[in-house]
Amino acid sequence: MAVSVLRVVPLGGLGEIGLNLLVLEFGDTAVAIDCGVMFPDDQMLGVDVAIPDTSYLDTLGTRLQAILLTHGHEDHIGALPYVLPTHRVPVYGTPLTLGFVRERLREHGVAADLRRYDDGPITIGPLRITAFAVTHSIPDAVGLVIETPVGTVVHTGDFKIDQTPLDDRRPDLGRLAALGDAGVLLLFSDSTNVEVDGVTPSERSVSAGFEQVFAQATGRVVVTTFSSHLHRIQQVIDQAARHGRKVALVGRSLVSHVGVARELGMMRIPPGVMVDVGELASLPPERVALVTAGSQAEATSSMVRIAMGEHPRVHIGAGDVVVLSSRVIPGNERAVGSLVNHLYRRGAAVHYGRRAPVHVSGHAAREELKLVLNLVRPRHFVPVHGEFRHLIQHARLAAEVGVAAQNCHLLEDGEVLALDGRTAWRPDPVPAGRVFVDGKGVGEVEQVVLRDRRHLSADGIVVAVLAVAQHSGDLVLEPHLVSRGVVAEDAIADAHEAARAEVMTALSALGPEARRDPTVVKEEVRRALRRHFRRLARRPIVLPLVLEM
Repeated sequence: MAVSVLRVVPLGGLGEIGLNLLVLEFGDTAVAIDCGVMFPDDQMLGVDVAIPDTSYLDTLGTRLQAILLTHGHEDHIGALPYVLPTHRVPVYGTPLTLGFVRERLREHGVAADLRRYDDGPITIGPLRITAFAVTHSIPDAVGLVIETPVGTVVHTGDFKIDQTPLDDRRPDLGRLAALGDAGVLLLFSDSTNVEVDGVTPSERSVSAGFEQVFAQATGRVVVTTFSSHLHRIQQVIDQAARHGRKVALVGRSLVSHVGVARELGMMRIPPGVMVDVGELASLPPERVALVTAGSQAEATSSMVRIAMGEHPRVHIGAGDVVVLSSRVIPGNERAVGSLVNHLYRRGAAVHYGRRAPVHVSGHAAREELKLVLNLVRPRHFVPVHGEFRHLIQHARLAAEVGVAAQNCHLLEDGEVLALDGRTAWRPDPVPAGRVFVDGKGVGEVEQVVLRDRRHLSADGIVVAVLAVAQHSGDLVLEPHLVSRGVVAEDAIADAHEAARAEVMTALSALGPEARRDPTVVKEEVRRALRRHFRRLARRPIVLPLVLEM
């Protein structure tokens, strides 16, 4: 008789923020929850995005039967264009989430079977899945209830408990309480803000901050936020309309997301308020408001180009106000700081950071996390969506409110948890990690490439070109050196001359037979140049090019 076992296999999002992908398996059925990306930090030079290593999905074959989405943020849906071509399974989501997915897949030319969650359960093999409403920094977010033969699983998705959401779609706390009364085997819960005491303020609370900004502004008002933060954008539009301003959207993703929301009736735009960015030149500054993408100071974003004075149609100056309505994602502090500096240099007033009441988080703080734990009262608990310090603090919080400490399971990507309804254990881990995507295709960037890019940015490069007679090993062309980012411009000639002399000494020590082997010559040149520049406290990448004549 087959043993009934539920397997939990995280492939992304545990031990890191972003890259969310969690697999649940039971018998011949497997489903994935979310399928997201991670945006590059300063250690991922030249990388567009990172996606989860999905080699484990390949081993599931036809057992993988669906992808279940909790909401439309890129760290939960962004990897779909790279996964669906090889795993053609239905994708379930809410209308807005699927609208964002549809746009993303269209950009990549990927077809998919997109299905909305029904009002009742969806049956996939032995699993019954139901979505329930949660509030987050994007509309139409859900948590998931997954009924399995060994017990009920609850996944909160990303959430906070907003009692006064802008769209009046409140979190379904009653459903969580009912599930807790009936008994829950396993709870997955968002750990992002476990280090924040109290509760996260309602999205409506930023309205007062925007009211003050618009009331005092005498020039243009420019607000930058995440392009998916539709409730924030809605409040900016409402304030602009109240103060007699026209609104233009700047940024492709922003225009796309607002377009999807308007088609679904999820945004209320007063007649005559929205204008094309091209119409701004004909309006006085005090009648202009803009919403732009680029709140994290992404190098090619509209906000950065505006701050640098390089945007073709949007210019700011003295009297204008810029609002950074988002938190700074860890790793982006330097870029955002530089953005703020450029804005100040152009004469703008800038509202940003904790002192400016123009942003609230979309994630639950400690008291909200406690409330969910107390409502659900799970037998087992796995904290998700966080770096390791978040996961361990959330596990401790669960133990504080009554979950047995031995049933609070700390997992990171690739680590597996198995449950049979009575006990839990840890099978062997599975392959997990990151795949780096460079360019519009699905090209993968290996770790060695990233290492070289970091090395280049920090230490520069030296190229040595020389030619050797194929049959005699004689040096036909003495080494010619080209370097970038190694020594100052006025010292290059002297540095190259000394380096060239060291290479010639090293090559003269080789016998004719060794000089006939280009591999040996390359390595000798590389060693000589590294030796030379190490004495100058430099460690450039060295590329010898040996021509055979």
